[in-house]
Amino acid sequence: MSLVELYEKYCECQMCPLHAQGRSQVVIGEGNPSSPLMLVGEGPGADEDRLGRPFVGKAGQLLSRILEAAEIPREQIYITNIVKCRPPGNRTPEPEEMSTCIHILRQQFQLIRPRLIVLLGSAPTRAILDPKARITQVRGRWIERKGVRFMPTLHPAYLLRNPSAKKDAWSDFQQIRDAYHMLLQGDENR
Repeated sequence: MSLVELYEKYCECQMCPLHAQGRSQVVIGEGNPSSPLMLVGEGPGADEDRLGRPFVGKAGQLLSRILEAAEIPREQIYITNIVKCRPPGNRTPEPEEMSTCIHILRQQFQLIRPRLIVLLGSAPTRAILDPKARITQVRGRWIERKGVRFMPTLHPAYLLRNPSAKKDAWSDFQQIRDAYHMLLQGDENR
């Protein structure tokens, strides 16, 4: 299966209640399917739902600026969300919604095979690493599972509401940048 086939399989998804709660379209993800780096957010917002692309609203614009400052070209990585449909009012996805969508994310993992996964916010951190995890306690630390390194960090929407936290997120993205560039150098030397 390819990412195009994955999108075609789920573009009319009705597996959880989100499909009937005002979504315009399923937002699977975008970017380089060969990237060693994947970013996973919470869920599409209004702009993402309208355009069918992840992280294009205000939080996405901030994320793009962070990636640019970290010398990580957005078009060279893969970006997706834990849930593929917009939760009403941009609320945090419910556990049931995340557990329904996580099998799509697992298929994306299998197709892309990222070696670094950045978890943007508490929802993907809880869904992927630990249901009891608190982002403020685990952010900024690499956690390795089955040869894949995970970095939980603060969601860009949180940074917009709490600008003083940008310093912590930048510290995380410096680690992400270094690990990403090290992977790319290793691949070039093979």
